[in-house]
Parts: sequence; structure tokens; C-alpha cells
Amino acid sequence: MTKPGNELLFLALGGSDEIGMNVNLYGCQGKWVMVDLGITFSNSEYPGTELILPDLEFIEERSKDLLGIVLTHGHEDHIGAVPYLAADLGVPLYATPFTAALIKGKLQEQGLTDEVELNIIPMGGSFELGPFGFQLMPLAHSILEMSACLIDTPYGRIFHTGDWKLDEEPVIGQPSTEEQLTKVGDEGILALVCDSTNAFNNDDSGSEGSVYADLLKSVTEARGRVVITTFASNAARLETLGKVAKAANRKLCFAGRSLNRIIEASQATGYLKNMPETVDMEQVDGLPRNQVMVVATGGQGEARAALARIAAGNHPVKLEEGDTVIFSSKQIPGNEVAIGIIMNQLARNNILTVTEKQAHVHVSGHPGRPELAALYDWIRPDILVPVHGERRHMAEQARFGLSEGIPQAIVQSNGDVIRLAPKGPQKIGEERTGRLILDGDVIIPADGDTINQRRRLSWYGMVSVAIAIDEDNNLLGDPEFRMHGVPIEDEREDFLDEARDAAVKAVKDNKGDTEKLRESVRLAVRRVATSWTGKKPIVDVMIVEIA
Repeated sequence: MTKPGNELLFLALGGSDEIGMNVNLYGCQGKWVMVDLGITFSNSEYPGTELILPDLEFIEERSKDLLGIVLTHGHEDHIGAVPYLAADLGVPLYATPFTAALIKGKLQEQGLTDEVELNIIPMGGSFELGPFGFQLMPLAHSILEMSACLIDTPYGRIFHTGDWKLDEEPVIGQPSTEEQLTKVGDEGILALVCDSTNAFNNDDSGSEGSVYADLLKSVTEARGRVVITTFASNAARLETLGKVAKAANRKLCFAGRSLNRIIEASQATGYLKNMPETVDMEQVDGLPRNQVMVVATGGQGEARAALARIAAGNHPVKLEEGDTVIFSSKQIPGNEVAIGIIMNQLARNNILTVTEKQAHVHVSGHPGRPELAALYDWIRPDILVPVHGERRHMAEQARFGLSEGIPQAIVQSNGDVIRLAPKGPQKIGEERTGRLILDGDVIIPADGDTINQRRRLSWYGMVSVAIAIDEDNNLLGDPEFRMHGVPIEDEREDFLDEARDAAVKAVKDNKGDTEKLRESVRLAVRRVATSWTGKKPIVDVMIVEIA
């Protein structure tokens, strides 16, 4: 049972050795604070599900020692688990106005507004949680109000970056300046806990303001209707697209619920006040094709998002030959196939696509090596702790930081207990971490029976067998079969005849109780299926006992 003593500990429950699902704990003098509580999105490893949540068992067992949860910014991989897990922890949340607006909406949807305390901290504001003092420091990113955490402790100060970049023209917001960050370094930093996403990139991420010219050029050169897809959370990009629509003399339309949520939260907290008047999706087809610009969700190939439906032709916004779709977003690794499917659908209809490979229509929200080097020079930490990356990204940032003169670096994984001070950094233990799955409205273990059975169903298929027996275990009638996903098609009846014979023989040979009979039938039918297909389907046997 880990309880921090007279020391400063760091423990990631998510977001290390992976990109997404960020959950970071700092421990000191018997107390813990949490920075971020995010999700990641599901994949084929967890069939039939959409969201993956962190398993917080470690801190749930110590919730009386948890002082609060500080949210750096409003991306789903940093706040997405709040409506599912925060109420059980029973501690207050702390966030800047825009991030708080997004969280408030999530809590309202789940009926948790009165159950979770949400404290709104002004940009650049400070507060204290037990032995921890927090100051929020604005940094540039691809969402509003990204705030690094400058954390004071009795054992030294931590600069926890969150997601960030350097941007001389951020379009919206005022990130901390070189002078402000240098002053932070002058006052001493024990540990820099830093975003590793682009640690291999030799170029900087680029300024948000730099995409305007090529976006405008791409739109004005388009002959017909234009659809632009971008990350809904990037309010600065939405501001730019509003200016592009106005300059190109096109009516602006937003397609996608997440876009509307971001716009509402932005405007409620003082941003996006100069957006041009918009038209509804249903009005688009009534406008000349060269006089409308649609901003749509779905740039990562999400099947239910607006762009996928537009490409498939089952959305109010219709595209035809000669129209243009601009991908003002990066392909997140793992989404290439889904994005390719949409691009191929568009290509079949002779719709032009423009990506960052053809024009400068997107910049990253994460720091490349030049930006990392600049921050190291300003902050001058004693220790570098890479986070927010796969192992290769974190290991590369550690190597790069050491080469740039940081005295020490430590590469940790989810569950590693790292003592930062005194006599740090060093790994002093391991705690269990894991994943939970949001399956419909139910949260279940990622490694539990439900997901394991669903994987087996998706890989092997299923055979259901129903048999009726009398009180002496004699078979009554023929066994009945149903198959789901078993690769038997042309010779189905021959297979069923052999499987039926095997089931009948198993009943006749059985001398035990009902459960032994069930297992004998299951194994007999599965052997037949394996000999026919080379696979081992799930075989479910239902026995009806008739007196």
C-alpha cells in the first residue's frame, strides 16, 4: 500500500507508454493530487465498444488521501473520463473557464452536476491543495486555454506541461512568453513532466496563424461546394475558417454535434465572437455550389461523424463531381484505414481532396525538437520525466533532453512509482493499472469475461446446440443447431449431419451427470467444427430435461 511520506512521488495511471487516457498522480506528505482524467478511443481489440477508461483502483482505494483533480485542457484524452469516474472519487475538480464549460456539459448529460464540485480557476490563476500549490500557466495548443501546471511542493517545483507547442501567432489566446517561462526556470524547477508526442520531429510544429493563406487559396480555387474537416476542439482553426469563408464570399455551415458544442462553450466564455453568420445543413442544397463552405466533423474517419455520412451520400449536405474536401487535420496513427475508406469514396465520385501533403492546411498542436530544446533552455529542470507518448516517443525525448543538458531523465510506464525527491529520480515500486471499457451504458474490465468472449466470437464464431433428454439421460429427438460466424457455407448440411452424429454419440456414451453431458457434447461438436474449418468456435450447449 503506497502512501507518500516525506517525499515527492509521481505515478501515471494512464498516458505513459501510450498516447491518450492521461491520468497523473503526485504524492507528498500522505496526500495525492491528480492531473487530468482522460479516455482513449476503442479499436478492434475491444469489439463493439467505443471508449476506454483508466482503471483507477489504486487511487480509489486511497480516495480519502486524494485532494483534487486538476484539468490542464479540454481534449477528451485529458477530461473524457470525468463524467464516468470523478463522482466515485468524491473530490473537487479545478479547471479554467473554457475547460470547465466543456466539463459542465458532460456532467449535465450524465445528471452529475450536483454530485461533482467544479471549481473555475481564471487563466493564470493559483490555488492550494494541501502541501501542493498550483499555478496555471497558459501554453499554446490546438484547443483553447491549455494550461501547464506549475506545482510547488516542499521538495521542489514541478512543471507539468500538459499538451503544448510554441506559437508566435496562436490566433486565439495569449500563451506564456519566453520571459515568463525563463523566470519560472530562474526560480528553480526540480522536474519537467513533458509531452513526448512529436519527439522525433526535427521541425517545429508551426504557427496556427500560418494556415490561413493556404486554406483561403484552396477554397477560392475550388470550383464547387467545399467541405473542410478539422478537429472540432480547435477553436483557433474555427476562427480561421470563419475568416476564410468571409474572404472567399461563401456562406458558412457547421456539420457535427461536437463542433456545435465547442462553439457554444467558446462563445459562452468570450471566444469566437466574430464568427460570420451561418446557415443550417438543410439550407446548403438551396445555395449555389460555389457560395457555401461546410465545416464538418469526421476527419479521422469516424463512421458516424458528418464527413463519413457526407461521403456515403446519406447526409443533408450533398457532394458531387467537382466539389472539394479539405482535410485540415493530421492523420492520427491507427486511423489511416478509416480515413482512406472515406477518401476512396470521395474519389469514386470525382470529388477532389486536399490534405496537408498538398497544401499547408494544418499544423500540429505538439512540440517538435526545436520547441522542446527551447523549453529545456528556459525551464532548466534537474529531471526530465517524459509522458504522453508511446515508449519510443518517451525514450527519444529522454535521450534528447540529456543531449540538451538536462542532468537526469527517467522513462517510466503506467504503474511505476517514481520518487522525484529526495534522492531522485528512482523507481521505488509498481502499482496495478489497467483499462476499463464503456460498453453501452456499462463500465466493465477490459480483460474481463465479456470482452474476452466477444473477441472469441469475432474470431471463431459460435455454434449453439440444443438437446432434449429424459430423466435417464436418453436423447429425445435430434439435436438442433444454430451457427453464427462459422465459415461453413456451401457444405452446411453435410457439416450439420456430422456434428449431429457426434452430438448423438456423445449423449449415448455419457454415463455422468448433466454437466458432464454438456461438456461431452460441447467437445464433440467443437472437434467436428475444427476438422472442417481449422477454427475452434464457441460451442454453447442447452440441455432440456423432460420428465
